[in-house]
Amino acid sequence: MQAVKEGAIRHGDIVSVYFDSHAHRRRCIDAAAAEWPSRPIRFVVPFPAGGSTDVAARVVGDYLSRVFGQQIVVENKSGANGNIGIEYAAKSLPDGYTVLIATDAVSSNPHVYKMSFDPLQELLPVIELSHQPIALAAHPSLGVTTLAELTTLAKKQPGLRFATGSGAGSLQAMVALWYASLAGITLEQVPYRGGGPAINDLIAGHVQLGSLGTTPLLPHYTAGTLYLLAQSMAARSPSLPNVPTFQEAGISGLVVDQRIGVFVPKGTSRNIAERLNSEINAALRDDNVRKSFADQAQEAAGGTAEQYARLVREDSEKYARLVKELNVKVE
Repeated sequence: MQAVKEGAIRHGDIVSVYFDSHAHRRRCIDAAAAEWPSRPIRFVVPFPAGGSTDVAARVVGDYLSRVFGQQIVVENKSGANGNIGIEYAAKSLPDGYTVLIATDAVSSNPHVYKMSFDPLQELLPVIELSHQPIALAAHPSLGVTTLAELTTLAKKQPGLRFATGSGAGSLQAMVALWYASLAGITLEQVPYRGGGPAINDLIAGHVQLGSLGTTPLLPHYTAGTLYLLAQSMAARSPSLPNVPTFQEAGISGLVVDQRIGVFVPKGTSRNIAERLNSEINAALRDDNVRKSFADQAQEAAGGTAEQYARLVREDSEKYARLVKELNVKVE
């Protein structure tokens, strides 16, 4: 056996150095977590301002700014049906200062897009902020006020276009295509980068049908400038008591919620994730916060990280099935 030269670094030394370094890094992370937050926190929203996700992030962010004594900065990083912002957050340092506020695009996108990362593996669910229905909205110029009237029109005019605030494979798209499949009609999606831009074209009549989260639709529905034909949850949203569910409108089996939740990069300290969960749960019990959500046709949720993680997994399984059944593809 060859003798080890004087001054040579042995394998055991390397292992020892590695574990000493790893332990030091862990101690530094734990120390930073104990002081968290000591500077502003970024809420990454993967869609433009004005949509459901952006509104939810700002409502909760305002509350947490006061609790933490640190500013919550909302950053809208939109594009690729949310994938740009989702990947940005997933690849950020797991130090508690980058937090993702996202829809169930986290669960659905991997079944539609070729992605260089797996959001379900690289993000940790923290809490469900809210849920709301997807609603089918019609511009008055389309000449329909009920889902039955739309079905009749679509059979005469195959390929009616509908706006979404997100891309192919999004829940908004799948709800409209799911309805079309069950009703025996064909519809064509017109994707926008967010609910705000989609609403602008819908109000202007450039596109006469929309499948969107209810937050950007509510003021226009209240003003009478849009008709809401159906909503996707099992029961009517308290904010939309006069809008029938798809099931009530005769589309049996079409039941789905759009969830908005909080995620942090994998590797984030458990203490930070638990603190976020605790403080956001407190926010969601606050009367003013709950009213702000209700005013935007969203229902405050809350719960444990484990409960939300289970919902995220269940949603992923559901969207995998829908993408296959509806033959959803990205051009």
